[in-house]
Amino acid sequence: MKDTASNAEATLPIAVIGGGPAGLMAATVLAEAGKCVRLFDAMPSPGCKFLVAGRGGLNLTHSEPIPDFISRYGAWSPLFERFIQKFSPDDLRTFCNRLGIETSIGSSRRVFPSKVSAGTFLDLWMRHLTDLNVVFCPRHRWLCFTQAGAVHFSSLGEYHKDVAQISCAAVLLALGGASWPKTGSDGHWAERLKEHGIQVNAFKPANCGFTVAWSSRFVERHQGSPLKNIAINFAAKRVMGELLITAYGLEGGGIYTLGPLLREAIERDARACLSIDLKPDLSVDTIIRRLSEPRAGHTLSSILRSRLHLSSSAAGLLRERLSAETLNDHSRLASAIKSLDVELLAPRPLDEAISSAGGIDMSEIDETLMLKKLPGVFVAGEMLGWEAPTGGYLLQGAFTTGYVAAKGILERVDGFSTGTLEPRPLIVAPQQYWDAL
Repeated sequence: MKDTASNAEATLPIAVIGGGPAGLMAATVLAEAGKCVRLFDAMPSPGCKFLVAGRGGLNLTHSEPIPDFISRYGAWSPLFERFIQKFSPDDLRTFCNRLGIETSIGSSRRVFPSKVSAGTFLDLWMRHLTDLNVVFCPRHRWLCFTQAGAVHFSSLGEYHKDVAQISCAAVLLALGGASWPKTGSDGHWAERLKEHGIQVNAFKPANCGFTVAWSSRFVERHQGSPLKNIAINFAAKRVMGELLITAYGLEGGGIYTLGPLLREAIERDARACLSIDLKPDLSVDTIIRRLSEPRAGHTLSSILRSRLHLSSSAAGLLRERLSAETLNDHSRLASAIKSLDVELLAPRPLDEAISSAGGIDMSEIDETLMLKKLPGVFVAGEMLGWEAPTGGYLLQGAFTTGYVAAKGILERVDGFSTGTLEPRPLIVAPQQYWDAL
């Protein structure tokens, strides 16, 4: 005979706390497996950060070879090598097709939904979850676990003083990092988990701009201007891309990839010296030859534009960083065009960052993304201490960890039904709470 307590545990719902990409993916996997799912979110509706990610085009993932793709996760590549085997970029595209959303690959090999906005994508996804009988519980912020293992929520709506508790078979926390607090990702959960002895590393800005001490003249003329078709070098790493000149410094995909290395250098040395190759397709000798041709009355700005096809912002950057003596020396100017040093002083504040580094230390989770110190509690998405550049890697990481955590929950819950695992009820709920749903 099966354990009666185990049987009772198997009938309880699974609580997914957080309605971002990771939480939505986990809820989908669990509901498609026939489980009863309750999805809690602090915002009026799920998917707020998903919609933010889609403002400039919903870059879902990337189509580059898997070894290259995995390398984008840096120090966390060994972990993601295992995770991506379970839910890959191809698996994500298949999932989109099941929702009725076709995907396409752009010229940069990034993957986007075809002819569908982020809002429409989310609507189709929510409709699918509704068809699977997922119960949505908006305006509920997770407060804490009690010593007895209970999970408490506060209503952020009209009855904001009420505290609700529910009983469930397992919990998935997908509460995001600490960037974009307006979407609910404010990192409030960190202190709550620390109370249970879980190591949560300090949040740091990721995929963010960096401060540069520009002159007021340069800012007035060039803020908002891009630096395109350049290469960026730092710490023996070279990245092709582009940057945007801002009033405070530099930002853009070209610098996001180097973010972890730049942050580390600034923390260590209070500065990081970036090297920009403004003409990666030309050699120093070719540049010297073109600069040395007779000027025929042309100004240096005209020569840089006509002979080297440098933009006005690139030429302005050269004038900002170089002395008049260097600008008039063809050899030294050519070397600077190939390797122009720009000193970065600090990353921008966390609330300006696209994503955050830090979060739950990877030593705190097992291979199913369950917290070792809180059996039955799983975590996914940006709560975990990984980071990746923009370009599809962030969303894929959220989708993938949500999928992996959901599969871990299924293993555990199915273990309850066979009596192979001890049940651990996490929440006790008053009946009137469920009657109100």
